[in-house]
Amino acid sequence: MQEYLVISAIGEDKPGIINGLSQAATECDCNIMDTRMTVLGGEFALIMLLAAASDNLARAETALPQVAEQFGLTTILKRTAPRQLDSTSRPYSVSVIALDHPGIVREIASFFSQRQINIEEMETGTYAAAHTGSPMFSLELSVQVPASQAIAPLKEAFIGFCDERNLDATIEPRR
Repeated sequence: MQEYLVISAIGEDKPGIINGLSQAATECDCNIMDTRMTVLGGEFALIMLLAAASDNLARAETALPQVAEQFGLTTILKRTAPRQLDSTSRPYSVSVIALDHPGIVREIASFFSQRQINIEEMETGTYAAAHTGSPMFSLELSVQVPASQAIAPLKEAFIGFCDERNLDATIEPRR
């Protein structure tokens, strides 16, 4: 029977981290099901989901922290259950671009939270605008909209919410 393990790791970015962690997972006969990895500032950050038989996951729970330690990473490991998809909700993608300022993420998260809409994935970043060099902010979300929620009024409310804050936004069905 398949069981699941989530690993998070953070530490100074160095070459070979992904190779070392994936090799350890493979040597423990674990399948890497899902991974998110990035470098934030000078720090490497990873979240990885492994699937395997219980005894193989137990081996990985010992091996992965040892490999991570060789790279100076701090790790957290947690057993988890397979994800249960809600067949009554619909997936949507949200994009926002604006002049960067504090509070954008909180305001958008609050908008969806107040409507009981789950944010499943989020990626944000900043960059300099072409020609002006102004600091810009971008946000990409994947959300699950409950089937009981009418989409047209939700879209209208979200676009109005963003217009009030001078945020350029879209909300579309996720493909």
